[in-house]
Amino acid sequence: MKIGGSTLGSQDTTLPDLVALQREGTEVVVVHGGGNVISRWMQRQGIPPQFVGGLRVTDAESLEIVVAVLGGLINKELVSLLEQLGGKCIGLSGIDGCMLTCAIANPELGYVGEILSVDAAPIRALLNCGYIPMIAPLGVHRFDGSENAGKPLNINGDTVAGELARELQAERLVFLTDVTGVMDGGGRVISRLDQRRANTLLNSGVVGGGMIPKLQACLRALEGSPVADIIDGRHPNALLDCLQGRSAGTTITAGRPRP
Repeated sequence: MKIGGSTLGSQDTTLPDLVALQREGTEVVVVHGGGNVISRWMQRQGIPPQFVGGLRVTDAESLEIVVAVLGGLINKELVSLLEQLGGKCIGLSGIDGCMLTCAIANPELGYVGEILSVDAAPIRALLNCGYIPMIAPLGVHRFDGSENAGKPLNINGDTVAGELARELQAERLVFLTDVTGVMDGGGRVISRLDQRRANTLLNSGVVGGGMIPKLQACLRALEGSPVADIIDGRHPNALLDCLQGRSAGTTITAGRPRP
């Protein structure tokens, strides 16, 4: 599942839901974001946040903030909160164990990684030991002899979640967001999508902003997982309701959606 800082507030029950799932024996892998916190820290340093196609532009100066906030502040706060609730959790990033090996795909975005390979061994090891892996969306530049070899890279958290779900062949990928789901041109939530219709929405420009990488990640995940959900994580028990078939968001499947 993927959680963002905007979904963690006084009303949501995401973290207690995670602990409840762990106690039931459900294996959960969490990818977290933190875009709002990163933007605040950048503004404190006089660096205006910039985005292209829903992805953060990351220059050398802002990369230091991204790594510190995602891999340090947010990751460890979430681990600590889960443990206070009785969960077992270990935090890491895609840099650890070269879990996410990347390259810089678009110089316009700066130090933003395109994932080339995934080594899920660290995740499987933590799951086998009964822990929830809490993963910060950072990767390491491939060791290709270039000036950027081995450099930490920022990766969109949605993209990381999609790649990990595909690699792990997860039973389900769930995005907890601060919107009600994928919307059509009239602003209505689309409850069910198949791959063909999801691609149509992307190519037609109906879907924009931060929903672009989410929907792209869902399509990537469906290469190894049967279903993906984009739901409003601000509501109490949103995660548990989704897993029990009571989701009010958008469900994307590999085949044609059920009527």
